[in-house]
Amino acid sequence: MRIAVPNKGRLHEPTVALLERAGLHIENGADRKLYADTVDPDVSILFARAADIPEYVDDGAAEVGITGLDQVHESESELSELLDLEYGRCRLVLAAPEDGDITDPQQLEGKKVATEFPNIAEQYFTAQNIDTEIIEVTGATELTPHVEMADAIIDITSTGTTLTVNRLGVIDEVLSSSVRLFAREETAGNEKIQQLVTALESVLAADDKRYLMMNVAHENLEAVQDVIPGLGGPTVMDVAGSEDVAVHAVVDQQQVFEVINDLKSVGATGILVTEIERLVE
Repeated sequence: MRIAVPNKGRLHEPTVALLERAGLHIENGADRKLYADTVDPDVSILFARAADIPEYVDDGAAEVGITGLDQVHESESELSELLDLEYGRCRLVLAAPEDGDITDPQQLEGKKVATEFPNIAEQYFTAQNIDTEIIEVTGATELTPHVEMADAIIDITSTGTTLTVNRLGVIDEVLSSSVRLFAREETAGNEKIQQLVTALESVLAADDKRYLMMNVAHENLEAVQDVIPGLGGPTVMDVAGSEDVAVHAVVDQQQVFEVINDLKSVGATGILVTEIERLVE
């Protein structure tokens, strides 16, 4: 199985890190290399431009691909989305000069819109029944309204800072995007692909969880169980050479601060908090 992943840019490192955490250590993956093996002899990595990954998967050069939803929509490939990997979040927005007259998409009838995503732009305006002229650019999209190349733009934004700096206001959200795992519909159910989905899901499930271990006297056990908001019930085990029991539980990361104080107040001791690499639910 070949997995197509971004070869550079802001998506490259988190994608490689995710695969490593899922147990697919990449071997011989030096910079500028197009292919790399993994510890699994049946899985290899294909490095490609994020924008080209949908085509690689669609054409069968790779069985699965990891790239942004925006890239798949722009490619117009009919791929099956297997998993939202929950990073690389951004929005494609329709924006126009703050001091201009355009405040509604319908006002762009017969006007020009500049974008690096002409297919997404065409899909958006067709759905809105608005006839516009799409101007394809390859960079500095925010400048085009100020040099009279376009009346508005469709561009990616994460924080909105670049739009603000260039005195552009958002009129509408065109697409909300994040990095996803994709495959062709006819191969999505392949056993190896489903193993990859399970591995990646286990990493995502562990991201905001922490593993708690503590010692508890028998008379305090019920009180401790009452304050643990665990993933199911806690695990209780005898401690060799002691009348105490060991209690293990999985809790949400944001609850750890409060839970530790509550546990101490009801008699738990030796409380240990650790990160979880993977969690198969």
